[in-house]
Amino acid sequence: MLLKNSKIIVLKIGSSLLVDKNRNIRKKWLSSFAKDVKKLRSKNKKIIIVSSGAIALGCKKMNYNKKNLKLDKSQAVASIGQIQLMNLFSQIFSKYKLNISQILITLDDTEERKRSINAKRTFENLFKLNYIPIVNENDTIATSEIKYGDNDRLASRVAQITNADTLILLSDVDGLYTKNPKIFKDAKLIKQVDDLNKDIIDINTQGMTELGSGGMNTKIEAAKICNLSGCNMIIANGLYLNPISQIQEKRNCTWFIPKISKLQARKRWIISSISSKGEVLIDDGAKKAIKKGKSLLAAGIKKVVGKFDKGDHIKILDNKGNEFARALSSFSSEEINKIMGCHSNEIQKILGYVSKSEVVHKDDMVEL
Repeated sequence: MLLKNSKIIVLKIGSSLLVDKNRNIRKKWLSSFAKDVKKLRSKNKKIIIVSSGAIALGCKKMNYNKKNLKLDKSQAVASIGQIQLMNLFSQIFSKYKLNISQILITLDDTEERKRSINAKRTFENLFKLNYIPIVNENDTIATSEIKYGDNDRLASRVAQITNADTLILLSDVDGLYTKNPKIFKDAKLIKQVDDLNKDIIDINTQGMTELGSGGMNTKIEAAKICNLSGCNMIIANGLYLNPISQIQEKRNCTWFIPKISKLQARKRWIISSISSKGEVLIDDGAKKAIKKGKSLLAAGIKKVVGKFDKGDHIKILDNKGNEFARALSSFSSEEINKIMGCHSNEIQKILGYVSKSEVVHKDDMVEL
C-alpha cells in the first residue's frame, strides 16, 4: 500500500470531526486519532496535522452561533478558540507521549517562495526535535481566507512545500462518488483516480459537502495541487474511531495518484523559471560532484554575480562560464560572497549563526 511507503504524511481534519452537531467536543475520537498517529510515528513516519476548529471551539466557549458571525467577529472568536484547540490537542496527545507544536499560517505563506522556504525549514527542524507540527489557518489576521473549504487547499500547499508523500483529507464521506451518495442509492465509490481531468469529468460534485466548511469541490482543488506536486492524496471518512487504521485495513476511500514523482515536480518547477536572479561560478571539482548527484558546497564556488536572496532562482556556471544547471539558492548572494571557497564547518563561524551546509541542495538543482 502507498501509505506504507510514505515518509512524510499530512493529515487534515475538519472542525466537524472535533466538534459534533450539538457542539460537544469529540474527545474519544481525538484520542483514537492520536493512537493512530502514534502508530505511524512508530514506523518512522513524519506527521503534520492541519486542523480546523478554532472558530468552532471559540463559538462553543462564547456560546455564539457560527452562522451569524461577521468576518471581524470571526477573527476575534478564532483567537479565543485557538487556545482551546491547542489545549485540546495537548491534553489528548500528551497521554500518548506525543510532542506537539503549533504553526499558524496563511495561504500566502505557502505560495510566496521565500516565506515557504522558511516554513519548510521550520517543519524540518520540528521533525528533528521529534515534534508533530499542528498547522492552523491564521484566522485572526485573515481577510478573504476565512471562507468555504480553504483548509483543504491549505493542507495541499503544506504538503507541497514540505515535499510530503501523501495528504489525507478526513471528511464525513468515504471518498469521491460517481454521484451524491446521500441522494442517489446507485452512487459508486471511486477507489482510485489516476487522471484527474479525465476520471472526474462526468461527476457532479455539487452538494457533496461535509459537516464542516469544506466540500467536495475544494477537495478536488486540493487534489490538483497535490497532482502537480507529485504527492498522493486520499479522501476518507474521518468520523470513524481510529480513522487512519480504517484506511489501512478497509481501504474504503479514494486515492488520487499523481502522474509525476515529487522530484520530477520540484525540478519541473525550478526549470520553468523565466529569469534568474543571479549566477554562481564553480570549479571543476564542484561540477563533477554535481554530475554525480551531490549538492553544491561553498568550497566549490569561485564567483558570485548579481544580487539575490535565499530561495531565489540562480544559474550555475562552470569554470568556462557556461550555464549547466538551474537551482534554488539556500543562501543570499551576500552570504555566499562571505563563505565561498570555505569548508562547510567554517560557515557558522564566518556568518555568526547556524545555517545549512549546502549552498544548493541536490533536490533544488536541475542540470540542463
